[in-house]
Amino acid sequence: MSASDPGSLNAKEWVLDPETEYRFELDPGNSLAVKVLKGHAEVFGAELADGKYYLFGHECKAAIFTWQGCTVEMRTPSTEYVSDETPMHAYANVHLALEKMRVRALSSHRGSPLPPGPDQEIDPEPPRVLVLGPENSGKTTVCKILTNYATRAGQGWTPMYVNTDPSEGGWTVPGTISAVPVTAPLGTASPANPLGSAATSAPTILRSNALLPLAYWYGHPEIKRNPLLMDRLIRNLGENVMERLDGNPQGRAAGIIVDTPSTFASSPSSTSTTTDHRQNLIRACVDAFRINVILVVGHEKLNVEMQRMYSNRMTVVKIPKSGGVVELDVQYRQRVHAQQLHTYFYGQVIAPPRGLSTTAVGDADFDVHLAPSSSVIPFGELSFLRIGEKSMAPTSALPIGATRTVNEMQPIPLDPASPGSGLLNAIVALLSPPVHLEEAERYDEEVLDLPVSGFLAVTSIDVPTRKLTILSPSPGTFAGRTAVIGSFEWSEP
Repeated sequence: MSASDPGSLNAKEWVLDPETEYRFELDPGNSLAVKVLKGHAEVFGAELADGKYYLFGHECKAAIFTWQGCTVEMRTPSTEYVSDETPMHAYANVHLALEKMRVRALSSHRGSPLPPGPDQEIDPEPPRVLVLGPENSGKTTVCKILTNYATRAGQGWTPMYVNTDPSEGGWTVPGTISAVPVTAPLGTASPANPLGSAATSAPTILRSNALLPLAYWYGHPEIKRNPLLMDRLIRNLGENVMERLDGNPQGRAAGIIVDTPSTFASSPSSTSTTTDHRQNLIRACVDAFRINVILVVGHEKLNVEMQRMYSNRMTVVKIPKSGGVVELDVQYRQRVHAQQLHTYFYGQVIAPPRGLSTTAVGDADFDVHLAPSSSVIPFGELSFLRIGEKSMAPTSALPIGATRTVNEMQPIPLDPASPGSGLLNAIVALLSPPVHLEEAERYDEEVLDLPVSGFLAVTSIDVPTRKLTILSPSPGTFAGRTAVIGSFEWSEP
């Protein structure tokens, strides 16, 4: 390590040996600038171009890995160290196995001779991968690495990345599950955009804004809040994803990578009700996305359980957890959720470290200023719904013989004038209009099958005038539209 710029105490050079990685963690308010001076390096499978600054901010925690060795320049990290103990060999081997499945599947579709191998008699299937693991195991990192390696393979693959973790938010806001075909490596600049940003009202010239995810609104960070609703949304998402891939042979051959919540890997020694919900949701993913490969990240007991349940139908593989995974506390996750919501409406801005000018960075992805629209609308213009009751105890907690007055899947109309509506400062999902006109007049469970077209924040409610103020990414009319509330709240700082 040496000073790369005598005029700046913030600039350092790190010489990384082959197959090592530089790990860093940022404190609140800090940012990090990285530039590759010599050699090749990557962040979670996305290659870093030589001589270009990359910014990281908003308490980002990541690692820069090199296969052949490199020299990188760093500016003002908070915590940093180099490790030569990485699981990248195991992850690369998984990628090669998935790549072989892609090539065989596409060759079979085109009627070309299959590559040589011991499984010539087996009908080639593209990889449809389910990644499971406990909290803080690095599941999303594994998914990003496998996705980014596929897009860099030079075969034109566009793997379908599916995020079923509502606490993460994916490309939109926390509380959603979503899917998108990935055409270029996913960046890692901020936990506010863990999978890159999607097209909202941001400039379309940005590469990251070419992503158009299909999203469904769950509305809560915890799966246990309403597992029946999560089951239905997963199956809806899977149906749409498979329908899209059925008409796209190249995309179908690229396969699917499904990221999951940590609750899918909760200990089987938990209560029977929790275990049943967990197994049901894993089964929903397996069925909805026609999973044929399960990767278990660093959890021996879960691996044994998955082997017992699914090894006769598909491949189940345990892969190591990276030693660089950081334990994330509740307060950190709450700050990330608030930053994600702010980024959705106002864009992502990462200020360069002290001593580095904005022009030196020169990347519009780090300086996206959005101008959301604030509209005052009458109460009746937008219909608000809640799915199930606001607070719902698990079925096991009900008295013997008792039944619910409102079930978990029932849409309940909300009156903005009611003190218990919970709409003030709430994040609500604006549902896409029904495909068939006759469905527009139905307010039953069919609204659960509608994807999301955007998100709104209710910033003010004026009961005397029966008007409320809505913050939206772009101006427009909401007449006749339906919005669903969850448990996320946000207000401008």
